[in-house]
Amino acid sequence: MSTAFDSIKQGLQEVIAHAQDDERGVRVHRPRAIDVKAVRAKVGMTQEPFAARFGFSTATLRHWERGDRNPQAVIEALA
Repeated sequence: MSTAFDSIKQGLQEVIAHAQDDERGVRVHRPRAIDVKAVRAKVGMTQEPFAARFGFSTATLRHWERGDRNPQAVIEALA
């Protein structure tokens, strides 16, 4: 078979293995945890302008900063 076919076949096998929670031979990239409050403090913004600037609600930002919720799901969706 062709090199292109072999490459596609390997990619499909990796996807199937990953879907079956078999991560052998598969690279999974997970973003590091983010301290949202520290990032906000570093840029010198209060909660309201920070949330507005990046397009999420102030309530969501508060949840992230208190640790009630984690922004990782949003980050992974945007990645």
